[in-house]
Amino acid sequence: MNYLSLFLSFAKVGVLTFGGGYAMIPILEREIVDRRGWASSEELMDYYAVGQCTPGVIAVNTATFIGYKQAGNLGGVVATLGVVFPSVVIITLIAGILTNFSDLPAVKSAFAAIRVCVCVLIFNAVLKLWKSAVKDRPALVLFVLVLALSLLFDLSPVVFVVLCAAAGIALTRLGLRGKGALK
Repeated sequence: MNYLSLFLSFAKVGVLTFGGGYAMIPILEREIVDRRGWASSEELMDYYAVGQCTPGVIAVNTATFIGYKQAGNLGGVVATLGVVFPSVVIITLIAGILTNFSDLPAVKSAFAAIRVCVCVLIFNAVLKLWKSAVKDRPALVLFVLVLALSLLFDLSPVVFVVLCAAAGIALTRLGLRGKGALK
C-alpha cells in the first residue's frame, strides 16, 4: 500500500467535505469506492454506521476504518491524519480572519447560504444511504420504527444501532431478510 496515496485520498475527502460527516458520504463514495476501489458501497456504509456510533467524529472514524483495512494500524493513522489535516489548516486560517469579520452582513449571509447548501448535501447522502440500506420490507419496517422512535424519544444513536443490529440478526435467523424486495 502506498501511504502517500492513502494520505492524499483522505486529504482530498477532508478538503472537499463541507457540512460534517453526512455531507462526506458522496465524496467518500466517489473517492474510496469508485476511484480507488478500496471498499464497496455496502462496506462503506457499514464503516460509516459503525463510525457514527463509536466515540469521535464520523469522518475520522470512517477514515480510520478504511485506512486500517487497506494497510493495518499505520494505514489507519495515515488515513486519519489525511482527513484531519485540511480541516486543521483551514480552520486555523479562518479563525484568524473570521473573528475580525464575523459581524459583517455579507459574512452572515454567506454562512446562511452555506447552511442551505449543506442541507442539500446531507439530503443527497440520505438518499444514497436509503438506496443501499432499505432493500426489502423488513428493512423498510426498521426504518419507519427507528424514524418514529427517534422523533418521539431523545435516545442515543447507539441504542438504535444496537437494536437494529439485533433485529437484523433476528430477521436473518427467522429467514425474513430479503423477503419482499422493494423496487
